[in-house]
Amino acid sequence: MSGDDENRFELRPGAIRSDSPKAGKAKSFLTRAKKLARQHSNRPARGAARSPSGVSRDPANPAGKGVKAAGRRAEGAGVRRGRGAAFVRARGLSGGWRHSAPGMRRVVVKTRYVRQAGRSGKGAAHLRYIQRDGTSRDGAPGRLYSATEDQADGEAFLARGRDDRHQFRFIIAPEDAAELPDLTGHTRDLMRSVEADLGTKLDWVAVNHHNTGHPHVHVIVRGCDDRGETLVINGDYLAHGIRERASALATLELGPVSEREQARKLAAEVDQDRLTRIDRAMIAEAEDGLLDLRPEPQEARRQFDRTLRLRRLDRLQKMGLATEHAPGVWELNPRLESTLRAMGERGDIIRSIHRALKADGLTRDPMTFEVHDAAPQTPISGRVVDKFLTDEMGESLTLVVDGIDGRTHHVSGLDADRLEEAKVGSIVEVGPADAAARPSDRAIAAMAEDGIYRPSRHLEQARFEGRVPGGDHAGFVDAHVRRLEALRRAGIVERLDADRWRIPEDYERRAAAHDAGRNRQATVRVLSAIALDKQIGADGATWLDQRLLRGDRSDIASSGFGQEVHEALDQRRDRHLAGGDATRQGARFLYRRNLLATLRDRELARVGASLAERKGLAFRPAADGARVSGTFTDTVHLASGKFALVEQSQEFTLVPWRPVIDPQLGREVTGLVKGGSIAWQLGRGKDLGI
Repeated sequence: MSGDDENRFELRPGAIRSDSPKAGKAKSFLTRAKKLARQHSNRPARGAARSPSGVSRDPANPAGKGVKAAGRRAEGAGVRRGRGAAFVRARGLSGGWRHSAPGMRRVVVKTRYVRQAGRSGKGAAHLRYIQRDGTSRDGAPGRLYSATEDQADGEAFLARGRDDRHQFRFIIAPEDAAELPDLTGHTRDLMRSVEADLGTKLDWVAVNHHNTGHPHVHVIVRGCDDRGETLVINGDYLAHGIRERASALATLELGPVSEREQARKLAAEVDQDRLTRIDRAMIAEAEDGLLDLRPEPQEARRQFDRTLRLRRLDRLQKMGLATEHAPGVWELNPRLESTLRAMGERGDIIRSIHRALKADGLTRDPMTFEVHDAAPQTPISGRVVDKFLTDEMGESLTLVVDGIDGRTHHVSGLDADRLEEAKVGSIVEVGPADAAARPSDRAIAAMAEDGIYRPSRHLEQARFEGRVPGGDHAGFVDAHVRRLEALRRAGIVERLDADRWRIPEDYERRAAAHDAGRNRQATVRVLSAIALDKQIGADGATWLDQRLLRGDRSDIASSGFGQEVHEALDQRRDRHLAGGDATRQGARFLYRRNLLATLRDRELARVGASLAERKGLAFRPAADGARVSGTFTDTVHLASGKFALVEQSQEFTLVPWRPVIDPQLGREVTGLVKGGSIAWQLGRGKDLGI
């Protein structure tokens, strides 16, 4: 090469271009910064289509379908707000938890956000029932624990959270929880990880539940951070972040799931009468309800998945939920998912009934189990076998009742306040929703003149009579107006102007029907707080005595709890015969006149004498027609019922209890005894007798 050739290379400056990888319009620094922020936050640009390339494939869902749509639903403003958002962005959880890493242990995490749980009493009710149902691995009662205490103080926890705006509740259920050596330690490790993600210490308590086939943990977290401010947690972190942490922790402790273990777990789902992972995968992959499983060359893993599906489809075909139109071509029933979900829920209910009966040493034919999704139309009487949370996240309760009709009843969705007195072992009656007219509706109907109700007229009447507790007459009338506003929205009444309401002639009936339609909860009445076997020898007036006086036993079956009631009635009758409270004339039995009142007075005399010795006060029986005054200090549960203890300076009295008296505990009360009951007067002239 000559010397001239060495100098022939010359630089020619070209046109100025953008330094971005793509040619085009130059972008500002702010535009590029926003783009980088979007990339790191795992969010697409505005209007951009989402690519399916990020969708992972679950072993039970090789098609990967359904995940993308779930991701769209999960994304939202919650990604940008609340503690834990940084973790969501770093792990790419804004589109949902995909179980993407191979070998990760499966964990189910349920979350619920409850407002004003401390003030409303919901928090106390929920804590009480998760403690009652808590059990350790060896069957001992479960204990409430926290980050630092093995025996946490539930009352103190509730007191600290009384003024919190909200409360968080979690159920954490690792699939392999039974293999974890220390579920309490595992929970503490998980909550420490959650605290690190949220950047704050948490005030929480938990209870382990080993009483089902799937051990799990209930965790309650106060809605307050370590600085005393309201705790706001990112929505995607609640939905997916805790599950991500729990899955990683379970995998760390137990090791990754091997292919053999995964195959075993999936194979165990083939014959289950509930919605399984195999079903979800087939539903997601089916096109127009058709699933093509014709044989083709496949890798071993895909061939195993096909074999599992064919075995599952054979099971579903026997259940009428799948049909094979040609070899390998299957049609799924449109109701496949809903039917399997319902079957799974019913299976859970049957197992819960079996557990409740087994705990009492009872056996009942499963064909006699009756599940009530709504209030029973015909009243059910029987013994409470179990009482537990309906969904484990809320406050509504479920009763399992061993009925006198020989059937075992499962009634769910009951208000906890209605079941406070319905203890396990007590005798109750569960009936239709209460459709009785409200006192406010009766007052409105009575005040209406020519079909017109005037609040101003009602206010004048209330001031004249002076029967409003506390003297808040305006508030008293406003409560009636609010009731009318609710009924106006239901189309029952018409508002003419601020002081005139048009009231229909059948107002009370229509208002009661409206309430019955909205309130589908069953009514629960405690017939006896005393267990059946304790009633046989009791000296008070029991439910058995009421049944003996009734005479008719046609509603009592000769099997199950009904048979126990027949035997108890015979033994109670024999006791009355021996004690002179009954006589026999051939095949008839005659009982003492006023038997119930006599038995009640005997029991009150005995209990009154015992209390008098302990208190150092004289016991004065409450005579019919007598006025009772004093301080309401306590309640006493007897065979004859529940009684209020009213004390004066030198003596005390036991009188029938009514719910209306409870708020007056520790205060002065006055009442008039009327035929075994009492009419309480709380406030000037306010008669609250029943």
